[in-house]
Amino acid sequence: MKKHSDNIGSTIKDLRKKKGLTLKELSLSTNFSVGFLSQLERGMTSIAIDSLEILAHSLDVELSYFFKTVTNEKKNSLIVRSYNRDTIAITDKIIQHNLSSDITKFEIYPRLIDIMPFSNNGNNELQLYSHEGEEFIFILEGILTLVVDEEEYELYPGDSATFNSSTLHNWKNATNNVTRLICVHNPNPFKEN
Repeated sequence: MKKHSDNIGSTIKDLRKKKGLTLKELSLSTNFSVGFLSQLERGMTSIAIDSLEILAHSLDVELSYFFKTVTNEKKNSLIVRSYNRDTIAITDKIIQHNLSSDITKFEIYPRLIDIMPFSNNGNNELQLYSHEGEEFIFILEGILTLVVDEEEYELYPGDSATFNSSTLHNWKNATNNVTRLICVHNPNPFKEN
């Protein structure tokens, strides 16, 4: 069984070093800036699934390498119990919980996401990204700052947003409290044909 680091950024850094690549070399093979890759490895920014897939290809691993393997028992169940969710630390600031018992089976990819409070340390500029598909988010608690096509929105508990993911977008928690939301992507990047 493969050993995973505490978050995806650390895992990327470990893989890059094992391959003997510098940040600049990884930047050239992915077209991501050295600054973005550095922030990602240090857990200071998040990454879209499509962008993570580009990194996985450059590092010679499958996208699923970055996520826990779901047991067959979970895959055969319709229900995901709150105490039995797969949890992945995307960065030090973002924790994702899979809400599907089998993320390879369905067209949609539902997640519960916790975004830790904003920090004034380091570069706080939000990097916008785009990827294929559509996205739905629903705020459960806290306040989310959503940026879509350079327009900024504040979303509060009970608010939701649906948008085309090919539009430049990102989000952040600019408060002192945890923000929790449900996010659903379509298409599901993990769906097996």
